[in-house]
Amino acid sequence: MKDLGFRRAAPALAVFAAVRLLGLTVLAAWGAVAGSSPHTLLSARWDSLWYARIAAEGYGYAVVLPNGDVHSNLAFFPLLPWLERLVSAATGLSYGSAGLVVSAVAGLAAAWGIFAVADLLHGRRAGVFAVGVWAALPVGIVQSMAYSESLFTALAAWALYGALRGRWLTAGLLAAGAGLTRPVGAAVVAAVWVAAVLAWRRGERSWRMAAGALLAPLGAAAYVLWVGARTGNGLLGYLDVQGGWGNGFDGGWAFARFVGAKLASSAFPAGVGLIAGVVLVLWLYATCVRQRQPAPLLVYCGIVVALALCASGYFGSKPRLLLPAFPLMLPPALALAGWRTRRAALVLGAAALVSALYGAFWLNGSGPP
Repeated sequence: MKDLGFRRAAPALAVFAAVRLLGLTVLAAWGAVAGSSPHTLLSARWDSLWYARIAAEGYGYAVVLPNGDVHSNLAFFPLLPWLERLVSAATGLSYGSAGLVVSAVAGLAAAWGIFAVADLLHGRRAGVFAVGVWAALPVGIVQSMAYSESLFTALAAWALYGALRGRWLTAGLLAAGAGLTRPVGAAVVAAVWVAAVLAWRRGERSWRMAAGALLAPLGAAAYVLWVGARTGNGLLGYLDVQGGWGNGFDGGWAFARFVGAKLASSAFPAGVGLIAGVVLVLWLYATCVRQRQPAPLLVYCGIVVALALCASGYFGSKPRLLLPAFPLMLPPALALAGWRTRRAALVLGAAALVSALYGAFWLNGSGPP
């Protein structure tokens, strides 16, 4: 059994911390020139405001738009605001600042979990590069925001590692936590179930496996049922809440129309870029299949990608919605691991710099809705 202690994971964690520090340094420098506050950009805009309000006041807040749509804070799952409230109570920090603390710790935990999965499958060197590629994604700055992506990815990565190692209670509990963090927690549940079915077919019969499979969906189910009871709409209550935000699953039709509109306008280059991005994501997933990643990883990643690309609203959010799809990082990580260290480090460093510059530009502009 491989040692997953700090010493083995330390290079990966150091790479992650360095990339994130670079991103924050560039953001601070950009803010000094633009007159913006990095702290505000990271902790007090977009979704981070909704999480902080839930931490402060609980659920029940909603905004009615001029067109009649209702944006209810019930759309946001509770684990992040619970943790913000806990950190705030322990430290005296504001809820937004507490969210940054949670994301910083969760980001390291996510990096460690991604390393653990990649190390298990392909060795330590590939694990380090998988973490580096994930940290240097163009939207990697989200990992440092008071958002739930880092927390969810940490829970998902360690749940998948637990499932791959047959640590069923750990996998089930972490999957339940992921289900309390984001709607895409269903992908973690599905992965744990697939791992359990495959283990059962191999002849494993244990109460731990059954308990893990039963625990996995409890987080998401509990919140969805609670929202249904609170809204009075039963099992469809949460879908109604998401519908108020314009979110749904239409197989990608709305996104296709959005891209088509870009191609037919002066924003043609943006449309081409979106198509290239989708093709890249699908190519990476196909490569994961060709490389025969374990079925639980393929199921998890496939669901994350499908939900991100086929949702009907908030097209600008799609890049960050793909952030938890860390198995997509394994093909480029394997490629980098096969290069000489100097060459691979230069490529990864260049990607980290581009990510830092893009993150600063993004947050000082439209940002992640």
